[in-house]
Amino acid sequence: MDKEVVISARELVKTFGTKNNKVNAVDGVSLEVYKGEMVAITGQSGSGKSTLLNLLGGLDKPDSGRIIALDEDITAIKDSRLAEYRRRRSGFVFQFYNLIPVLNVEENIALPLNLDGKNADKAELERLLKLLGLEERRYHYANQLSGGQQQRVSIGRAIINKPPCIFADEPTGNLDSKNSREIISLFKQIIKEYGTTIVLVTHDGSIAAEADRVITMSDGKIISEKVRAF
Repeated sequence: MDKEVVISARELVKTFGTKNNKVNAVDGVSLEVYKGEMVAITGQSGSGKSTLLNLLGGLDKPDSGRIIALDEDITAIKDSRLAEYRRRRSGFVFQFYNLIPVLNVEENIALPLNLDGKNADKAELERLLKLLGLEERRYHYANQLSGGQQQRVSIGRAIINKPPCIFADEPTGNLDSKNSREIISLFKQIIKEYGTTIVLVTHDGSIAAEADRVITMSDGKIISEKVRAF
């Protein structure tokens, strides 16, 4: 059976700077991402991996090229529609957890729903807290949590809308090796539970090796692609 394509990118170009300072951060990149897989984008600093992630997630638009994500051309829609797409159909996890300090764990996780005028389903929130291992921390604030726990909250916030795709930029960058492994294990559980597709950027080879597919970039181009043997 053919894999279901959730993101198809063609000839993406993103340039920063002008004239002598011009840098092709993403230079003619084409790729496809399939439903339910974890894709790691790796490469040295400045290789273009985070820029590519931002394009695929709709956080930025390419100078040229096309991205069809979840049957929608996100390179052609208006900014207001793109913001709605990001809010409802994508989840984002970053190296810095970006939690709201005056909100507790439950409130931080439910924030995307609240911003969309909705309330979290209590049973679903309970299920998610259990998956995250945060049942006993639900009323704690960010300054009462470890780094690993804070990242779990940010992952809960990313998945609360049950988006088809999650985009994670260096999600283990501030964590020790134990917590890093736990975050990747959590990503795998989320894929199993929700059928989510996860695209992550990492400079850590051991983290990338846990992905179903590893895409390596250099100077804005994809230089290799490796599928993990099962």
